[in-house]
Amino acid sequence: MKNSKLLSVQDQYAKRSICYGCGPANPNGLQIKSYRTDQGLEMTFETKPEHQAFPGVINGGVIGSLFDCHGNWAAAVALMDKGKFSELPSTVTASYTVKMFKPTPFGKTLNIIAQVDHLKEDRADVTMELFCEEELCAKGQGLFVAVGKDHPGFHRW
Repeated sequence: MKNSKLLSVQDQYAKRSICYGCGPANPNGLQIKSYRTDQGLEMTFETKPEHQAFPGVINGGVIGSLFDCHGNWAAAVALMDKGKFSELPSTVTASYTVKMFKPTPFGKTLNIIAQVDHLKEDRADVTMELFCEEELCAKGQGLFVAVGKDHPGFHRW
């Protein structure tokens, strides 16, 4: 999936980010690491005991946070690439949904992919899928939009 010599998009573009889900500078956060693929972004995630909703099963809110951040990064990277921008656009989550198909087990490596379905000048529709041992556990859809300097999320990277 990833080449260990490559930086995650978070480490490449947002070293100082404090975001709970994806901020490298937040030691108490999830600190996801997303990597480019030909289809979008991929990531793996190692769960911790505090991520459980009940013994052996990951909390749905944690899954939502993984989808929220990973999907947002897929949108930002796709908008940057499409616009041939030298800087990552400041994108935020407009909406996202999560559909659970089966309990996501604790203690296993989770694999999450994010793929842009529709891309406009300032927004992207993204599909996120969470797999555990090649079984689809959850799927999400999100709308992520670029914001301007009047928004608190502008240039937070």
